[in-house]
Amino acid sequence: MPVVEHMGKTFPVNEEGFLVDLELWGAEWIDHIRLVEDLDELTEDHWAVIDALQEYYKKNGLVPMVRTLTKVTGFKLKYIYDLFPSGLGKGACKMAGLPKSEGCV
Repeated sequence: MPVVEHMGKTFPVNEEGFLVDLELWGAEWIDHIRLVEDLDELTEDHWAVIDALQEYYKKNGLVPMVRTLTKVTGFKLKYIYDLFPSGLGKGACKMAGLPKSEGCV
């Protein structure tokens, strides 16, 4: 299994770089993905998306569909893509420590 090392921590990831164990998610993982995504900083809106993704996943055991995420956050899809330029899957879901899902692509 591939691993990512960042800020003194080791993260097992799948072949696409998604965190394998949500329990390992934290500041170091977020900083790693922020750098990969080439984001200077995370705004309150970034955090609103990340928090909504995690909350939904923890409650339902799956990643929310795009439509659900836009409804929960109140953000238009285009704005979410402005926040996470590589997309919901490669950016937002990965940063939130969630597995890749068809709903979050």
